[in-house]
Amino acid sequence: MSTRTLSFAAVLLAAVALAGCGGSSSSPTPAPASGATVNATSVGTVGTVLVAGSNGHTLYEFANDVNGSGTSACTGGCATTWPPLAAPATGSPTGGSGVTGTFATITRSDGIVQVTYNGSPLYVYSGDSAAGQSNGNYPKWSPAKP
Repeated sequence: MSTRTLSFAAVLLAAVALAGCGGSSSSPTPAPASGATVNATSVGTVGTVLVAGSNGHTLYEFANDVNGSGTSACTGGCATTWPPLAAPATGSPTGGSGVTGTFATITRSDGIVQVTYNGSPLYVYSGDSAAGQSNGNYPKWSPAKP
């Protein structure tokens, strides 16, 4: 096999592992949610998406979640890579300018209270280190749209 073929195989294997989201039983570290506001902001080439009001990080939806089910399909190692957007201890999540959907919360199997938008759990991506990034745009994962 050529080096190029091996490199492609390694990248493909890493993407499949990230998309699968299973594994580790360690507890996730919830995304910071010092403010319960979710805003709509233009992010790079993905367009206008939902971002956490506390830090401007892009919020994501997981295709394996069943909208309105009250549960999250991203647990264990998946929730380490895509931490849930945790609800603040007090108050209800709200939408900022340009966000008209319905916000609520669910209590995950790990005890974290997670913010939902129109019934879909919201997540951040551990590989996004600053506002305006959308590095978590993988198969089965997409930036949440207002």
